[in-house]
Formats: sequence, structure tokens, C-alpha cells
Amino acid sequence: MATRAKKAGEDRLIKKYPNRRLYDTQTSTYVTLTDIKGLVMGNESFKVVDAKTDEDLTRNILLQIILEEEAGGAPVFSTQMLSQIIRFYGNSMQGLMGNYLEKTMQSFVDIHNKLGDRTKGLGAGSTPEAWSQMLNLQNSLMQNLMGNYMEQSKDLFVKMQEQMQGSHNMFGGFPFTTPQPNKTEKE
Repeated sequence: MATRAKKAGEDRLIKKYPNRRLYDTQTSTYVTLTDIKGLVMGNESFKVVDAKTDEDLTRNILLQIILEEEAGGAPVFSTQMLSQIIRFYGNSMQGLMGNYLEKTMQSFVDIHNKLGDRTKGLGAGSTPEAWSQMLNLQNSLMQNLMGNYMEQSKDLFVKMQEQMQGSHNMFGGFPFTTPQPNKTEKE
């Protein structure tokens, strides 16, 4: 079986065969979900396709990795959060929810990167010990960064709400409404 070299700017191609095995066309080897997780962690661009139909299976594989990580003992998602996400499927707000979560996650990654830059000064890189040390030494900094993150997240949601209200004027009652002056009060 001939392998093809990955061209610059092209996704690394992983083929999934009916026997559930994953084949990396760049390295000409079979890979595991752990190997694919390594690609994700290394920020390497890849695509998983069905070997017979060329159907894109990348999301399915990423969801399998998340499922394994969640079952591993230190879950990121609470039962309540997963239930809330499930409730958005089929809801008219489903598309907005995905966009909101993606932007919120990007804000969180940006904060993580800023914190990672600060832990380099501790001499230990961004190891768990360095994070713990930094959190102990710079608790107010961490609270400030997380406060900024939460404020950005809230602002993003308010902006989305304002755009919806401005364009359709049919949405309201979201938890982060902009306070309106009370017209019944005497000035």
C-alpha cells in the first residue's frame, strides 16, 4: 500500500477501517486513540475518514477521546453540565450555544496561555506543581484573570442577546439582561 506524503497546509490523514483500526497515512502505521490524542495535544492538524466511504469521522474520534478521558476519573464535565448541553440539541438556540461555547473555550485557552507564560518564570515550565505554586503565590492575580474571563464570557453572551433582540426583537428574559431605567420612577 503506497503512502502519500503530507503537503504543507494539508491535514494529516487518518483512515478508519471496518475492523475499527486507525491507519496514519503519513507514517504508514496503525495508531490508537492515544496516538490521536497526542496529535491534538501537539496542535497537529489531522482528519479521520472512513476508508471505504471517505466520510469525515474526525468529530466522532474526538468525542471518543473525550469519553475515554471523562471515564478516566477526573472529568471536566459535570452531570448537570452534560444534561444542559443535551437539552440544547434540537433547540432553536443550538447553533448559538455551540458558537458561545467555542468562543468561551477560546477565551479560557487564552487565559491558560497567559498563565503558562507566567509559570515559565517559576523555572518549572507549566507542570502541575508550577501551576500549584503560582496559584499559591499569586492568588490575587489568578482571581483577577478568572474574574476577567467570567466578565468576557458574560459580555459575549450579552452581545449575542442584544444582536438577537435588535434583529428580531423577540428574545428576552435571558439571565444577563442589560438593566433598563424604570420609567415609573419620578425624577
